[in-house]
Amino acid sequence: MRSAVFSAFILVCISACAFAQTGIAPTPPMGWNSWDSFGRTITESEVRATAEVMAKELKRYGWQDVVIDEGWYIPNPKDDPKQYRFNLTEDGRFVPDPVRFPSSADGKGFKPLADYVHSLGLKLGIHILRGVPKQAADKNLPIAGSKLAAGDAADRQDLCPWNAYNYGAKDNEAGQAYYDSIFKLYASWDVDFVKVDCIADHPYKPAEIRMISEAIRKSGRPMVLSLSPGPTAIEHADEVAKYAQMWRTCDDFWDHWGKWQGHEWSQSLFDQFETAAKWAPHINTGRWPDSDMLPLGWLGPSPGAGEPRKSRFTQDEQRTMMTLWSVSRSPLMMGGNLLELDDWTRSLLTNAEVMGVDQRSQENRQALRDGDLVVWTARPVNGKGYYVAVFNIGDKELAVDRAWKDAGLPDGNYRVRDLWEKRNLGKTKKIEVKLRPHASVIWKAE
Repeated sequence: MRSAVFSAFILVCISACAFAQTGIAPTPPMGWNSWDSFGRTITESEVRATAEVMAKELKRYGWQDVVIDEGWYIPNPKDDPKQYRFNLTEDGRFVPDPVRFPSSADGKGFKPLADYVHSLGLKLGIHILRGVPKQAADKNLPIAGSKLAAGDAADRQDLCPWNAYNYGAKDNEAGQAYYDSIFKLYASWDVDFVKVDCIADHPYKPAEIRMISEAIRKSGRPMVLSLSPGPTAIEHADEVAKYAQMWRTCDDFWDHWGKWQGHEWSQSLFDQFETAAKWAPHINTGRWPDSDMLPLGWLGPSPGAGEPRKSRFTQDEQRTMMTLWSVSRSPLMMGGNLLELDDWTRSLLTNAEVMGVDQRSQENRQALRDGDLVVWTARPVNGKGYYVAVFNIGDKELAVDRAWKDAGLPDGNYRVRDLWEKRNLGKTKKIEVKLRPHASVIWKAE
């Protein structure tokens, strides 16, 4: 126990030092997002309780972002979406519903909640939809801090195909002024992280990405910019990396290995292997391809897709997901309900050695894919040894017997440590392991 706590302490210290040297997201962000468990329904009391669990149990392992997903400005999120009402200021900006978020009343916004989250040593994030609220544009409300109006900023021909709250923002002075106004507001609330939706794909909106990035700069407050949904097109990799710290590489990811009947749009864990391999060359310090949230543990009481449930992933599949996300250096955003945290899920989120691969590795790549066998490798930041993740993506047990050179490592007799099991396996001259269907191991080889 003492060794695990010390490892976690070192992980956090290294991450903090890296932040000071390299900017706002020097390592992949780690946190929790409300969508997988609460959908649009989360309340302030649930956010505060979740933050308390994170601070008590997960913070020392690097988890720090508490992100409120879509709909925090909707008073009636359980109604038919056609009946939604919106809390909007007289200058056309969404603000939290004061019934669901009582501390936001009297114009305080999320500042009191952010203060509480910060007091726990954590960070607060919010979700927004790109563009201008329809109500603000249709009433031509003034844009705060300017002489322009929301009607001048809104592109009424540009609608998000799956969310009807907003018009798109024009690439003009008014559009920039509107984005400046909302990010100035978020800065006054001391928000640390903003997830912007309907912008990275279907449709891809590069002008709005640029305007949002400029608005964050003008706000004077560093905020992580996360772009959704995916799949972001690979040809846009350099452009999104210029403006954002993370961007989705896939459509919404849920707890299914293969196809999910009735939700064919959802990315499967099987398909994530190809997606992660494609994006591996674009992993870079401060710029993180994002494989989406981790649907672990209890997905309820009101998940963003499907019925309330325990994650349908097997334990082997859950480790495989965590291993792939870590060895590909994806941001780690827990989606399950931390208020219902079980021992198995806790063990996945508090393994400092596996988290260390996500936070402190380099040269991450898929080194081998041969039938049902996939091998990823990476190097520790100190350059000593290798991380080797071995996956069975097939439906039958797989006996792996391969030379180290097949995975791009020099031949040799390596000392191997199993990072999930936290035990040394001795020396071996090859990669030799039996894996159950959809199972994996991750080793450090020196």
